Amino acid sequence: MGSDAPLYERDPEAWQAYLAEGNAKQPRKRVSADVLIRDCEGRILLVDPQYKPNWDIPGGMAEANEPPHEAVRRELREELGLDLHVAGLLVVDWVSPHGPWDDLLSFIFDGGELTDEQISGLRIVDEELSAFEFCTAEQAQQRLRPYLWRRVAVALDALRTRTAYYLQDGHAG
Repeated sequence: MGSDAPLYERDPEAWQAYLAEGNAKQPRKRVSADVLIRDCEGRILLVDPQYKPNWDIPGGMAEANEPPHEAVRRELREELGLDLHVAGLLVVDWVSPHGPWDDLLSFIFDGGELTDEQISGLRIVDEELSAFEFCTAEQAQQRLRPYLWRRVAVALDALRTRTAYYLQDGHAG
């Protein structure tokens, strides 16, 4: 290999060091991953976190290097004792910086419809939650923060149309 060969061919270790340096300097994104779970009547599972004022849908923040769909599965196990296969993607919402927070990528996945047996097995495992309840869309709209309700409403539409949506701050981009 001549001196005009690319760095990755001339010096693989230097190439890896170059990539690592770039990786260390690139910005990071916060990622949240939530799941839309329904009962046989089509009601939506909501949870009441103790650390914020409004209800939410199950899920939470992904950990470093954790795939979003696995973050949802982990959160369901940790918070509700539910081991659930998470199906397709319904929504990705890019949330612009607000308050003390940098921007965020927020995913909503399809958790499907729980059986009566699965519902009877739900329990609060983590003290972060004070309650959970299956709610109609109208009840969910009243309990969720407006921007989260917009995201959930689009996720409900995604279920009907079988189309995943990309949003910006809860609005179609």
